[in-house]
Amino acid sequence: MEEKQKVLMNLKVPQPYSFCDEPVNLKDIDVQERFERELYVNTFWHSNTILLLKRAHRWLPVIAEILKEEDVPEDFKFLPLIESGLTNVTSPAGASGYWQFLKSTAKDYGLTVNKEVDERYHVQKATRAACHYLKKAKERLGSWTLAAAAYNRGVTGIERALEDQQAENYYDLLLNEETSRYVFRILAIKEIYRNPQKYGFPLYNSSYYTMEDLKYQSVSESVGNLASFAKSHGISYKLLKRYNPWLRKNKLTVNKGTSYLIALPK
Repeated sequence: MEEKQKVLMNLKVPQPYSFCDEPVNLKDIDVQERFERELYVNTFWHSNTILLLKRAHRWLPVIAEILKEEDVPEDFKFLPLIESGLTNVTSPAGASGYWQFLKSTAKDYGLTVNKEVDERYHVQKATRAACHYLKKAKERLGSWTLAAAAYNRGVTGIERALEDQQAENYYDLLLNEETSRYVFRILAIKEIYRNPQKYGFPLYNSSYYTMEDLKYQSVSESVGNLASFAKSHGISYKLLKRYNPWLRKNKLTVNKGTSYLIALPK
């Protein structure tokens, strides 16, 4: 235990390192220290990081597959880990879901948000919406690293900073603390996820959360009472909401010509 503690107290930033195959400028001492800070924060924030790794085992394969289909680099699967901890939280600003979309941005990228349905809580649909945002950001800013920073600060905010500071990349920018830490937080959780034992998280396969075996029921007519709907399918209302957190009320209005897929346990 003492030897393990010595190793953890003397963490070294892995070199070389990259994000989306774009090199991290570790020749810059400031960049090294910012990366190191996030490694230490996540390594010694034991309970939070353990739970994050356990949830990641369930959701990252699902997210990674969508990223691949959308031609977005796989490293972005770590972004929702730092945005929400893979929990359906709502920020003080009103951003919700794993990808932390604001209501207006969610609607701009094709997600339904109303009193009964909020697809910011639909992991698959929200992941596709995030992919579309990131691809547009990359097109405007020229790199995936800047696109990641823009997910936090906004594309216009990053463009303005680049222009004002006559800089060309994220690592040369002087930004507000949250955005200046943002990419390094992604890098740190990526490194720990890929090397858990190195950072003191010797989790066994049986320790991780796994994706439950689900089937999908197409619903093309309104459901007046989702508790009754759940009961008719042999599950509780609580489990229905666990598998479908995007259902926000006890009813579902389905407009003519549309349908929803509701997840149910097999």
